[in-house]
Amino acid sequence: MNQKETIPPLVEITAASHGVLLDLAYATAGNFTGKPVYRRAACYLHKDADALLRRSIDLAAAHGLRIRIFDAFRPSEAQWVLWNHTPDPEFLADPRRGSPHSRGVAVDMTLVDGGGKDLDMGTGFDAFTPLSHHGNGEISVEARRNRFFLMGLMTTAGWDFYRNEWWHYQMFDARRYEALSDSVLARPMM
Repeated sequence: MNQKETIPPLVEITAASHGVLLDLAYATAGNFTGKPVYRRAACYLHKDADALLRRSIDLAAAHGLRIRIFDAFRPSEAQWVLWNHTPDPEFLADPRRGSPHSRGVAVDMTLVDGGGKDLDMGTGFDAFTPLSHHGNGEISVEARRNRFFLMGLMTTAGWDFYRNEWWHYQMFDARRYEALSDSVLARPMM
């Protein structure tokens, strides 16, 4: 399908429905802006991305791991808040072009072991530093191994990765989806 979709078939992602851990950073002050961006903590993905997420969850479970989600669908209004705070195209999509997050086809996440502990990935989520780049050799061997495992798991499930952020995965054809505003949700996040 080459045509952009106009009706957003977003699926809500919950701990109960998907068996994931939700730690939605932009619904709290625990993000790089220092304040909540979302008024309501909620996690959504386009139905096509949800299918890939479910594959990722199954692959992780086969290794005794779970997925922790930091962000998924990000309304366009939220992308502007982030961009206005830190207009860094190395780590944030310019909202004029649209973010895969605002299209509902990207997820920021990590892997969690059976004891509920995040695997060491060398940096935290949203660490805007070269240490966050895939393949960075300045992090520990264990963190590199965990990143490679995460990338292998996610690409096997059908996701593409963003080279500057170990936590970010998106659909290969993200641009075919329309960037969406908060108004598409029955219960707004903003």
